[in-house]
Amino acid sequence: MGLDEIFGPAGILARRLAGYDFRAGQLAMAEAVARTLSLGGDPALNPGDRGSAAMLAVEAGTGIGKTLAYLVPAVLSGQKVVVSTGTLNLQEQVLNKEIPFIREHVDPGLDALCVKGRQNYLCLYRWQQMAADPQMAMFQDDGQGALLADWVGRTETGDRAELPWLADDSPLWPQLSCPTHQCLGTYCPQAQECFVNQLRKKAARARLLIVNHHLFFSDLALRRFGHAEVLPRYESVIFDEAHHLEGVATQYFGASVSRYQILDLAQDIEKAAGQHRAGKPAIKTLQLARVLADEAERFFALFPRERGRLPLANCLDQISDWSGELYGLLDRFAGLADHLDTMTTSGEVWDGMRHRCLELAAGCRRIMQERDAAHVYWAERREKNFVLAASPVAVAGDLQAALYPAVRGIVFTSATLTTAGTFSYFAERLGLPPATDTLALATPFDYAGRTLLYVPPPGFPAPQAPAFGPAARQLMQDIILLSRGRALLLFTSIVAMRAARDFLADCLPFPLLVQGEAPRQALLDVFQQDTHSVLLAVASFWEGVDVPGEALSCVIIDKLPFEVPSDPVMMARMDAIRDQGGNPFFDFQVPRAILTLRQGVGRLMRKASDRGVLAILDVRLTSKGYGRLFLESLPPSPITRDLAAIATFFAEED
Repeated sequence: MGLDEIFGPAGILARRLAGYDFRAGQLAMAEAVARTLSLGGDPALNPGDRGSAAMLAVEAGTGIGKTLAYLVPAVLSGQKVVVSTGTLNLQEQVLNKEIPFIREHVDPGLDALCVKGRQNYLCLYRWQQMAADPQMAMFQDDGQGALLADWVGRTETGDRAELPWLADDSPLWPQLSCPTHQCLGTYCPQAQECFVNQLRKKAARARLLIVNHHLFFSDLALRRFGHAEVLPRYESVIFDEAHHLEGVATQYFGASVSRYQILDLAQDIEKAAGQHRAGKPAIKTLQLARVLADEAERFFALFPRERGRLPLANCLDQISDWSGELYGLLDRFAGLADHLDTMTTSGEVWDGMRHRCLELAAGCRRIMQERDAAHVYWAERREKNFVLAASPVAVAGDLQAALYPAVRGIVFTSATLTTAGTFSYFAERLGLPPATDTLALATPFDYAGRTLLYVPPPGFPAPQAPAFGPAARQLMQDIILLSRGRALLLFTSIVAMRAARDFLADCLPFPLLVQGEAPRQALLDVFQQDTHSVLLAVASFWEGVDVPGEALSCVIIDKLPFEVPSDPVMMARMDAIRDQGGNPFFDFQVPRAILTLRQGVGRLMRKASDRGVLAILDVRLTSKGYGRLFLESLPPSPITRDLAAIATFFAEED
């Protein structure tokens, strides 16, 4: 079956998919993906060929239909392909929306499987322990115990996504799922029925695996450092929402040790010792675990009390004998690990505890003692936790060593991969070879005819001016009144969002919804249902918000989303660019801000019939030379600096 027979004007999609319009860009993307998957060499046959993977980077604007454009050629390739998405929600969408369509109309025998991190699956052993515990009665009052028992008797996957009534922050689920370090392995009495074990068997047989970036890079890091694999072997990989890859890879190609990890180990040992009933060995195990926990608390208390992320060197300068303090902590790890070694004949659980102990000690040594120029070392105090970490200054080398030579083909795609019309920033950050194919497909939506971009007039305060905050809030009010609510306001800081909330709450006749005052999905549901409501948000709401129709007719962005370069990882990356003769502002900060801005702007048009106003309240778009780079990266909306034009635009709806 040819791709034109599927994506063409008279193809399967045109005949079978409700509301489908032929999109030349979708067909072009599908052909490019198919070509990439077919060109890649086989590393199993050519182990010495370090450049065997064929690569493609595709920017597919909203409305192209990129999900089917990469899924169909992946299915037709006959290869074992991993599709890695940015979120669990997108995983579910692919599995429940696109895959059924492909099975019905393209490949009835397709074996596709969604694979998530093990914390998303019920542990039958822990469930049986909880069901037999008298404390389970505490969950009976609201009916959760009965609902769970009924679900456990019916579920074939153990996936918590099947429990829509269970809150995201429910304290119940962590007691029922089982992280890797707590798994009893072959010693578990439920090993045969284990949902995770069954999932691994299915994954080995499936031709298409749908994962998320965190699981993918967790598996890749395990493979690289010689540990057990999470995913079965695959031939090619497709990254959706690929603009997140550098950030996610940074987490998994580094190292971290936290207060929670050490206390969690001590608590798990305490529970196991209580069940061991082996007299003196169990008592000594318990004592050594508590000594480690106490020493860790004392050690982390030596670091600065201020919240936030700081360079590790700055922290160590404030500790008189940090080396001696570290040796004290490492001695506690060593004593506990040696004792656990004597317990391993009693069960696999003790061997698992010992490995966790050794890994945490190794992490402390790597971060505190074995520092090198390829990593940036930092410490972060959070509300209830403390973290020591080492992050790679660049992930390109890790990807070139661990991923690119190991697969036949790689496709990177997102609605936002280019800055000022080029893929250079994305390619450089991920270390893509010069031979990487690229394809930029503009959105088919009519931005020129159905949108308007407002920028404040000359003389409006710049963001760094003291007058900016009051002036921006007044301008927000004026625009929202013209749009009759129906507005999403995106801020670059929580402080700015809260100041706007306090101001607008007294002067708007529309319902005001504020991030943090209700769960994300609850806010979005109300925003979509109450057509004239106004939603204020930061951070995660800049992307992933999909509200088609009249309810979202205006997007207001307070200022260009430049990050404050105080984060140690950002500072190290900027220093590396400077050392190589580059310009950190233009080579790093501007491209990052452009990609974030493009994501925010993309919230407005979600379907072809949408229309609305984009307002970016930052005069640097026109007053600074780099503003041109931002404007060149945005959709082709007509630009106005006059509020009267907004009034006219919305009056045309009536």
